[in-house]
Amino acid sequence: MSGAALAVVVIVVFFLALYLLQRYGDLRKQQWMVLLGTLLSWYLSFLIVFILPLDVTVVCMFPGNSGSYSLLTPTCLIKYHLFKPWSYIPDGVLPVFWRVVYWTSQFLTWLLLPFMQSYARSGAFSRVGKIKTALIENAIYYGTYLLIFISLLIYLAAHLHWSQLQTIGITAANTWGLFLLVLLLGYGLVEIPRSYWLSSSHGYLLAKTYFKAAKMATEKAEAEENLADVMEEVASVHESVKHNHCLRKFVDTIVTKCPTEYQEHMSGDVETCGGGAGNQQNVLPTKRSLVKLHKQVISAVQRQGQTQVQWSILLDQAFHLEDVAKSQSSAAHQFLHSFPSAQHRGWFRRFIYTPTAEWYWECVLRQSFYRALAVLLCLLSVAVVWSECTFFSTQPVLSLFAVFIQMAEKQHNYICIEMACFVSILFLCVCVYSTVFRIRVFNYFYLVPHHQTDAYSLQFSGTLFCRLTPPLCLNFLGLIHMDSAISHQDRIQTSYTSIMGSMRLLSFISDGFYIYYPMLVLLLCFATYCNLGSRCLNLLGFHQYITDDDLTSDLVDEGRELIRRERRKRQRIEDGEKHRWVRRINSVMSFL
Repeated sequence: MSGAALAVVVIVVFFLALYLLQRYGDLRKQQWMVLLGTLLSWYLSFLIVFILPLDVTVVCMFPGNSGSYSLLTPTCLIKYHLFKPWSYIPDGVLPVFWRVVYWTSQFLTWLLLPFMQSYARSGAFSRVGKIKTALIENAIYYGTYLLIFISLLIYLAAHLHWSQLQTIGITAANTWGLFLLVLLLGYGLVEIPRSYWLSSSHGYLLAKTYFKAAKMATEKAEAEENLADVMEEVASVHESVKHNHCLRKFVDTIVTKCPTEYQEHMSGDVETCGGGAGNQQNVLPTKRSLVKLHKQVISAVQRQGQTQVQWSILLDQAFHLEDVAKSQSSAAHQFLHSFPSAQHRGWFRRFIYTPTAEWYWECVLRQSFYRALAVLLCLLSVAVVWSECTFFSTQPVLSLFAVFIQMAEKQHNYICIEMACFVSILFLCVCVYSTVFRIRVFNYFYLVPHHQTDAYSLQFSGTLFCRLTPPLCLNFLGLIHMDSAISHQDRIQTSYTSIMGSMRLLSFISDGFYIYYPMLVLLLCFATYCNLGSRCLNLLGFHQYITDDDLTSDLVDEGRELIRRERRKRQRIEDGEKHRWVRRINSVMSFL
């Protein structure tokens, strides 16, 4: 089994990253460079998380010893052979593995992905133009950082060794990541358990869906209006630029990015106007204005498509929740769908998830399951908050995660060590990563499922993952007292920690910031519990769902009316389909 666990994890994590990319990105339409960069960044980030428990298990084989395998005492060598875990990774593999994974992810997050983000957002018509735009934007952004870095490098190069400079660079990147990590973690530790608890109530889910419908209807109308305005500008340019003009090829490229109905409309207008010959009075655009228009067209079409898909999904969710409310009073214990024709009739629904099974899940079991899961997640959140505030104490050991790992370590129970590490770090990742997936920075960064996420948002998420994962793993190692820079224990270090270098080089970071800053998570959890962030956003005009707010109630009522209107519209379509089907059958029967 030597190395088999590593190979299995590498393959499983790749398919996990590929599945998420397929869910959020469009594998058929988006550029392969965007997909490859996003896939690689997600894959490397997830790989660090899944491999780290195996690294911890190797270290737990030699408790209380410092150095390497060659320096172990005979007693430790006997234990090494007697209690070797099934997932043991051969000596020398993990250091190389971590070095490749870490430095590749850092190259992606600090150099390649920011360049590709600018490349994807550029409205230039050629690859050379897009590259030029990306280089200019990144030169402006990184110019200040580069100047500071060169100044520090010149100063430190005279006083420190190259390996120490490398450690300082890693520490700086991890410090930046830890700063953002604690903010996201403080939100996720409260919001994830609370969301499952509140989701156990169908009334709450239905009211929140109505609220989302009202907001989405406004966003959908704004997106359609913005698209119409951009298409009007495109039509004007399309008419003003003649077919023999040097800018015509750029205009044709813009037109191909427009929706089909607008393309047909513009083609008809050109034929009516004689190919644009009668529009001499229109001012001819410049190439720079066409680049800007090209960028606006791509953004407007993407946004309109996102809102259209989200609106359709939201309608299905609202109809389903209303069906749940109606089916709860069903004496036959059968789930009743308002639109049966819209349901997928695969083998799973025919033989396993039948109407009876669906009724028991939606009306009986779901509430209890979600509440039990919420309680479990709440206990994990409390354990994380307590451990974040006490992990610096080694005598006595107060971190709950460190206590459990040390108990399993004494008994050589490597399965428990791996499972405890995996569950703990996975929960931390879910709290952080799920917050990233929920973040919406206006319309510049927004991860939308069902293949609707744009290239810029995909790559920005990959940048965040690569920057957040290393400090998250170091923080986890601190929670279980596997980082000697924080615990000050003399023992074998994980291969991952050895790649990071000795944080003791910067004592004010290892003994100060890394210990006391994570305690801020307690304050952030309190703020999230009191919905302070949502209330501030509400005051700024970004409407959030707050149960005791009058504006929220008004939006819920508005959403309920919108859903009722859409239900009637869909019902008329359903009835029309039934009538046409009946007439078709009657005509066939009369013919026979």
